[in-house]
Amino acid sequence: MNKLKAHVENIALHHTIFDLPFAYMGAFLAAGGVPEISVLLWITLAITGARSAALALDNMIDLKYDKVHPRFKRRPMVTGAVTMREAALLTAASLMACVAAVLQLPPVCIKLLPLAAIPFLIYPFMKRVTFFCHGVLGIAIAMAPAGGWVAVRASIDAPMIMLCLAVGLWIGAFDAVYGAQDENFDKAHGLHSLATKVGVPTALKMARALHGACVVCFVLVGLMTGRTWPYYVGVLIAALTLVYQHRIIAPYDFSSLTQAYFMRNGVVSVAMFLCTWWSYL
Repeated sequence: MNKLKAHVENIALHHTIFDLPFAYMGAFLAAGGVPEISVLLWITLAITGARSAALALDNMIDLKYDKVHPRFKRRPMVTGAVTMREAALLTAASLMACVAAVLQLPPVCIKLLPLAAIPFLIYPFMKRVTFFCHGVLGIAIAMAPAGGWVAVRASIDAPMIMLCLAVGLWIGAFDAVYGAQDENFDKAHGLHSLATKVGVPTALKMARALHGACVVCFVLVGLMTGRTWPYYVGVLIAALTLVYQHRIIAPYDFSSLTQAYFMRNGVVSVAMFLCTWWSYL
């Protein structure tokens, strides 16, 4: 059980709250209601497998930095609770589970899978070369609603692109905020982030602006898909959550950037999915 717990922590399984609800949201919007349960199950396995593989790979690639980062001293691969070989095996198994699930969906899904996988594969290296690393993570997470949409409709449509843009802006800006606390560490180790590029105060201002654009995109998704008022309740909840998250942080005061702060952003994805579902009832 300790080993299982270590692997679950290593891939941060609870962080699927950031992408799986949006995958469901994409599927519901594409179906114009509740999709087939079998499709939702395959979407769940595909997204979970892809994300597990991505997190395990990220931890393997960043291990040399995690070992000297004060905040990461309890991570399973840092403590040795999960070995490099075990992480590699889990990555392979997760990828196989993802591919197996995608093969049960329309043929276009497996054709697009390599394209969707690119952001996940390159993200661990982005902090080494560019401050746009947050944007790459946003693109990676945006593949969740895209996958949900294409799994149902087998096509790429304008509302799907707008939803992906909203999700990408949301997670990218959030990652920029969360990464701002590592400004000194990143500079000392030659890593890049929005904070190292423009400074923490400006990075936080830019993140607020991007989150504002994210909310606008969610509104446009509702208009493009003809959603009724319950959908916009979700947009309001998401907007208020983001406003609150920004109000409790200040430049160089990272006392509020706790695990609770991190997980609270899941309110955005859950509220948007549930209210999308509600709008079809």
